[in-house]
Amino acid sequence: MPVINRIAEFHADMTAWRRDIHAHPELAYEEHRTADLVAAKLEAFGIAVHRGLGGTGVVGTLTGRGGGGRAIGLRADMDALPMPESNDFAHASTTPGKMHACGHDGHTTMLLGAARYLAETRNFDGTVHFIFQPAEEGKAGARAMIEQGLFRQFPMERVFGMHNWPDLPPGTMAVHPGAVMAAADQFTITVEGRGSHAAMPHLGVDPVLVAAHILTAAQSLVSRGTDPQDAAVVSVTWVQAGTTFNVIPNEALLHGTIRTFRPETRTRVHEQFARLASSVALGFGATARLEIRPGYPPTVNSEAEARVAAEVAARVVGAANVTWNPPPSMGAEDFGYMLHETPGAYVWLGQGGSGLGCTLHNPHYDFNDEMLPVGASYWATLVETVLPRS
Repeated sequence: MPVINRIAEFHADMTAWRRDIHAHPELAYEEHRTADLVAAKLEAFGIAVHRGLGGTGVVGTLTGRGGGGRAIGLRADMDALPMPESNDFAHASTTPGKMHACGHDGHTTMLLGAARYLAETRNFDGTVHFIFQPAEEGKAGARAMIEQGLFRQFPMERVFGMHNWPDLPPGTMAVHPGAVMAAADQFTITVEGRGSHAAMPHLGVDPVLVAAHILTAAQSLVSRGTDPQDAAVVSVTWVQAGTTFNVIPNEALLHGTIRTFRPETRTRVHEQFARLASSVALGFGATARLEIRPGYPPTVNSEAEARVAAEVAARVVGAANVTWNPPPSMGAEDFGYMLHETPGAYVWLGQGGSGLGCTLHNPHYDFNDEMLPVGASYWATLVETVLPRS
């Protein structure tokens, strides 16, 4: 089953919606215009609308012709990134320093397209909740919606998500039976030494030297402390120390991220990192304190739901165009919070572009509008497959 004909008929409408959203990017928890647009469209389609979860979140609820007590959720994120856009086409960002560089404008539009089609046909039994989520980009909008009652107010047996993937060719999809995206935790190591004149380092304890040894030793957490068949990444991305060229400072700071898939690996790396930093510093007569700020959990599909998603993807784009169990990404995604609460699956939709440098979070990025009816058809077919008519 290719793209649904009716959805193809309003491809131009979806393109206009998407480009309007792209031109008016809004950051986490500021998606007021986008939420207004989404709510207005849903109401025009005849879908019940609930607003306010997560601040700017929108949930549309639609019941099929056959009624029934089963329910599923489909989620799209709405927020943009705090970065300038380098494109000069007509729908480029009109707000300096803000850009839809991750395709959330496309995600929102594809779910709206599916909602329009399903509201017209209602060819399913049960209920579908269209979840338009704020603040995916680092601000945990999924967690906020959950904490404010998403799954209590809208009970659902399964929840599904989708992200565009420029590394995959247009018209292809990828489905993982387990881990899709990594957990991402931020860390800061504070190294306390004893300042001195740069000409007399023997009178102090150089925290910069200690920080350098910690930075190097930290790589052993993965290369020698993690099973080669597991995956972890420890990246020191920011070093702070000193204020001038001839003073050894009292303090140095190391900042970075820890990325893992398995909970036990996540815990072990945290614990080993704290011991490593402290012991290395002690050897130089300094102290080191590790502070970890837990970020998004890993995004892990349940296998049964992943197989359903793959079956649906094959019906839309063809079995030869569906990749099963590709390598997961070390990037992070807050849909992991939803999958921690409810079984479900998160899939990748190929849209090309990475070979031209237009990958995610790139200032030249733009969502491939040719993929809008593909993604919308996937959503609609998923609903009709998971909630079939009796």
